[in-house]
Amino acid sequence: MTLHKDTFNYLTPTSMQIARMENARGAATNYASAINALIPDGPDKTYILRKLREVAMWVNVAITRHADGTPRSDND
Repeated sequence: MTLHKDTFNYLTPTSMQIARMENARGAATNYASAINALIPDGPDKTYILRKLREVAMWVNVAITRHADGTPRSDND
């Protein structure tokens, strides 16, 4: 796979992408709250919440970039 030249550079999201990111963050926050309430403290809960944070960050990448790192437009 060839990566886009800006794959590892900061990409300023569009206003539509920011709105999508905020929506996704809200969903992740709600899910984290449910996990926090339902699962007892311990290493499993810590792992789950860390992975959820990781997934939330990858959602932002998926909203703003194609698989090769090419920036997405609002029409993609």
